[in-house]
Amino acid sequence: MLTDLWHYRSFVLGMVRREFQARYLNSVLGNVWALVGPLSTIIIYMVIFGSIMNARLPGVSDRLAYGIFLCVGVTTWAMFAEVVHRCLGIFVEQANLLKKTRFPRLALPLIVLLSAAVNFSILFGLFLLFLVATGRFPGWPVLALLPFLVVQQSLAVGLGVALGVVNVFFRDVGHAVAVLLQLWFWLTPIVYPQQIVGESVRRLLGLNPLTHVVLAYQEIVLRGTWPDWSQLLLPALCAAVALAVGVLAFQRLSGEMVDCL
Repeated sequence: MLTDLWHYRSFVLGMVRREFQARYLNSVLGNVWALVGPLSTIIIYMVIFGSIMNARLPGVSDRLAYGIFLCVGVTTWAMFAEVVHRCLGIFVEQANLLKKTRFPRLALPLIVLLSAAVNFSILFGLFLLFLVATGRFPGWPVLALLPFLVVQQSLAVGLGVALGVVNVFFRDVGHAVAVLLQLWFWLTPIVYPQQIVGESVRRLLGLNPLTHVVLAYQEIVLRGTWPDWSQLLLPALCAAVALAVGVLAFQRLSGEMVDCL
């Protein structure tokens, strides 16, 4: 499968480029909107929560700390949710392409992953520039974000492919996943610090693989320290299982899936 995807790399990259260009097609500013949108998001988080609402993290005096805390969690979650949601519907959306064109069908989730990575790179790159400009850049520990991002998105692709295959046969899956993603968001310490919840709730949050990933992001960006690498174990295990299930489901049902479409 990996060999087939490599042979069709021009097709994959071309589709990613076309998706990015189509997003701003017929707009006066064109690709400038790719910077304006993310920049406005960062400014809103910092101004609204840092200055107007005067939100603070427990034990932290920095007035921008909560805005940074929120930004790092929301931006990384947005990439995860985008991949799961788009992979969920990608086989249905591209039904005509699957029927009429011969190409590795797993290229479709890969296109989704790369498109989300491009969007995230722009947003998070601007966020890092903001940290540099305000003297809050975490330094070399920022490199530790990469393995956690890889594991997070591997989990997203595995879940997305598995659910996307099932969604071809049972369209209720799409509606159920939208609700579950909302619940999952609030069961991850993104908008609230883990310290403010009770011990029993904290143990429940510890069962969530994304809790460990988000806590690592916050530790790196807010404190500028290397994360506890043991936090990567549970998410990596869940990602490996999700990928295995997703690929197995796709291999077993891809023929029936095209017939159903």
